[in-house]
Amino acid sequence: MTITFVTASSTGVRDTDLPRLVAAADRAGLAADITVWDDPEVDWLSYDAVVIRSCWDYTARAGEFLGWAASVPHLHNGIDVLRWNTDKTYLRDLEAAGVPIIETRWDVRDGDDLGDHDEWVVKPTVSAGSRDTARWTTAAEVHAHSTDLLAAGRHSMTQPYIASVDDEGETAMLFFGGTFSHAIRKGPILARGEGVRDDRNGRGDNVARTPTDAQHEVAAAALAALHDRFGQVPLYVRVDLVTDADGASLLIELEAAEPFLFLDMAPDSAADRFIASLVHRLGDAPTT
Repeated sequence: MTITFVTASSTGVRDTDLPRLVAAADRAGLAADITVWDDPEVDWLSYDAVVIRSCWDYTARAGEFLGWAASVPHLHNGIDVLRWNTDKTYLRDLEAAGVPIIETRWDVRDGDDLGDHDEWVVKPTVSAGSRDTARWTTAAEVHAHSTDLLAAGRHSMTQPYIASVDDEGETAMLFFGGTFSHAIRKGPILARGEGVRDDRNGRGDNVARTPTDAQHEVAAAALAALHDRFGQVPLYVRVDLVTDADGASLLIELEAAEPFLFLDMAPDSAADRFIASLVHRLGDAPTT
């Protein structure tokens, strides 16, 4: 069995998950390559599985990326998942399915009501790595940021800033083949008053974490919604959660396109679990 993990020419060197996945594949007796998604020399038909990993340049080339993905057989996660998950409007579907998410307003324009909050976060609906995202303390700043995104032909989302993130951070829960693997605490990324920055590093203040029962319940609801939508839970899913002022767990993002897996922070060999899930998926069910 031959597999490839797919990255981007500009980001693959920063993906520290890749060597761990290749090593785990080797331990399982699989031949594994690392390829670049827009390399015209790659013969995608030669692989039994093509696994999307760190194609982090897709946000500026979403149409091209999704067109490529639609042409590739044996893709994990598959094109239906990618089309849905690469635009954060997927949160509407999860909310409709009963998953508790952060209160979100879409395509806010000047003068629109923002709710009674101390701070807000504005981001484009197609974005990764907190690019073009900022934390604001005034409605005027929120309206200006959202208006700029809309003027550029993009869609925006506005959410209240969850204050617990400054101390508690986010809880990122990793699932392989629908089974919980490990979780980490993601440290805060957005600083008050810094505005829009595209050079943030979200991996410097992270540690392993044990999720609470309440967090597992929200994650289970999110995975159930995925199963209902796609017929099975995708090969890999990262569920990012925060705690609101009342102590409830809320979904901030569900990443099933190209999430960093934090394999270096797993308490045991999460990379081996990933490969075992992939092998099981190849032998047991159609690609999602």
